[in-house]
Amino acid sequence: MVNFGKKLKETQIQEWQGYYINYKMLKKKVKQYSQQIEAGAQDPFYILKDFSRMLDNQIERIVLFFLEQQGILASRLSALGKQPDALSQHADLSRLSEVQAAYRDVGRNLLKLLFFVEMNAIGIRKILKKFDKRFGYRFTNYYIRTRANHPYSQLRQVFRHVGIGAVVGVISHNLAELQGHHGNCVSIYDQPALHLPDPVMDSIKASVDRLTNSTNFLEYLGKHALIVQEELPTPFEDDHVLDERYHFMSLLLNLVNTFLYMVNTYIVVPTADDYSLSLGAAASVCGVVIGAMAVAQLFSSIYFSAWSNKSYLRPLVFSSVVLLVGNTLYALAYDLNSIYVLLIGRLCCGLGSARAVNRRYITDCVPLKMRMQASAAFVSASALGMACGPALACFLQIRFKLFQITFNEVTLPGWVMAMAWLVYLAWLWISFKEPPPYKAKDNTASQDAKSGQLEAGVVEDGASQPLLVSLGDKQCSEDREEEDCDVSEEAPEDTHKPVTSIVSAYRLLTPSVKVQLFVYFMLKYAMEILLAESSLITTYYFLWSTTNVAIFLACLGMTVLPINTVVGSYMSSIFEERQVLLASQIMVCFGIVLSFHVIGPYSALQYVCSALITFVAAEVLEGVNLSLLSRVMSSRLSRGTYNGGLLSTEAGTLARVIADGTITLAGYWGMNGLLNITLLPALFVCFSSLVATCFTYNSLY
Repeated sequence: MVNFGKKLKETQIQEWQGYYINYKMLKKKVKQYSQQIEAGAQDPFYILKDFSRMLDNQIERIVLFFLEQQGILASRLSALGKQPDALSQHADLSRLSEVQAAYRDVGRNLLKLLFFVEMNAIGIRKILKKFDKRFGYRFTNYYIRTRANHPYSQLRQVFRHVGIGAVVGVISHNLAELQGHHGNCVSIYDQPALHLPDPVMDSIKASVDRLTNSTNFLEYLGKHALIVQEELPTPFEDDHVLDERYHFMSLLLNLVNTFLYMVNTYIVVPTADDYSLSLGAAASVCGVVIGAMAVAQLFSSIYFSAWSNKSYLRPLVFSSVVLLVGNTLYALAYDLNSIYVLLIGRLCCGLGSARAVNRRYITDCVPLKMRMQASAAFVSASALGMACGPALACFLQIRFKLFQITFNEVTLPGWVMAMAWLVYLAWLWISFKEPPPYKAKDNTASQDAKSGQLEAGVVEDGASQPLLVSLGDKQCSEDREEEDCDVSEEAPEDTHKPVTSIVSAYRLLTPSVKVQLFVYFMLKYAMEILLAESSLITTYYFLWSTTNVAIFLACLGMTVLPINTVVGSYMSSIFEERQVLLASQIMVCFGIVLSFHVIGPYSALQYVCSALITFVAAEVLEGVNLSLLSRVMSSRLSRGTYNGGLLSTEAGTLARVIADGTITLAGYWGMNGLLNITLLPALFVCFSSLVATCFTYNSLY
């Protein structure tokens, strides 16, 4: 975990040093309170009152300085506005450039002020969380609720930066007016959606959004990739190095790999049961056929993640070759009349899963300013592939023979994907550019480099970053008194080093993170049960054709992006994410319960409605769950082989393996009991995750 006290001391603006939150003093007071409570020397009510008073005083000092600096910025803007002919149509270009530079300079000073507020907001959250963990008391909820809602709240100034909007408005309006002198004069008031192409304004907007915890659809969707960001500001981030490593065509090929793999995963779902029957196996063996890919992916994710430490092209080439072979074997199994060849083909497809490489490429080779867009594109490619796979199966309902090789609805998915991977392999070999080796950050950079990053707006997502995650070790030695003595905390020099084993990664997971990974496991389990057995259930109960099943699955897949649009653009701004998390888990449970066949005939309407509720609720749940996970995971899981994306992939893949195995095992009891038998463990897992979420609800930020 990041040592916040040390980080605050390193990154604070020196001339404002006396106005930051005194985190060290407050931490010592929390420790003293704990000792007094244990000795019975102090009344808990007095401690709560005394701590509230101290924190109020700290916030008041921060806010008064904040308002003072706002006044200085307002005075500078007022002076600029009074300069004669500064904005007249007759001003010469040199004069216009001078005024533009002056406004941008004010903007850079505003960025420094926002960074100051952001660091203090993080400090307030962390010290409140530390107090709660020391005393087992929900003081944070009380303090935030009473202060934030009061009409004279000082806390609102910190978390809502009242007044900053006016300063931002003056800068953006006048910069737009100045740019209008060069031929594109459009008022920001006439067109509110007008984007001012100015790097300073972009940085200010990003900083304001972070401070208010505002979320748009693109950011919300990008968090689905679970590309973990640094917990605290990293002023040594060499973004120019990432610019050198970035190559648009390589990124596009990386996204195409993601899309094709998801198509490959779901294109066989509508026909897997028919393929199993044609080879003399039971229809329920389709669970093993579908799940074989997930079994292999459990192992491929690890070695691909490790391989991407050295190269990106070679693992992508290997992935394409293995998937080409796997799909060819899958298609040939029909003429060879061998269920074993079929399973080997699916195992090969799983061994070619390069999703770990796809994530790592975005993390390591895409500049910070573009990373959210690239992450959103990664998620969109996955969702599009999930919808296109079954949809493509609809168009493969033809039969013919060529050179004694059978082409029909069960083999064509293999042949089509083999051809797609062959074309992709050729494109990859021609167009992919291997990025130069990544150079470690220079932690001896000068203070100028730090301030340069502040101006660039590379600051922490303060409104949504994790708080300290472990109870303080009361036996911390005196020489470490200035540090955060959490038992899970690494030495300061190891703070940003990636973990080196799966065990180390697991140790970094807090109880709330473990619960959220379990929630992710649950939703993947429920979705896999729904999708993998859909062909079996609809054929047995409703006599649906392969085309009908494919259309049904494609329609489910097409709901992914619209649902995320609604949640990311609207629901996330109305409700807290943890509220959406709890509500969506309840809806998943409701959808599963509605799916059971209890009495009377089982209707297609009941199945479709229950499946839609389960799938949509699981999609909403996945979005908010990964959004929360991306913020509460340790920043040490942002890079390296054992990163946050790998952990989530392994959890989801394991869920799919168990779900597919459940379907096959349930098939031994006959088709009439398959539905209820597979839904029972799904309901149990869902209910367990709901209980676990309720216990950790207040720790989910």
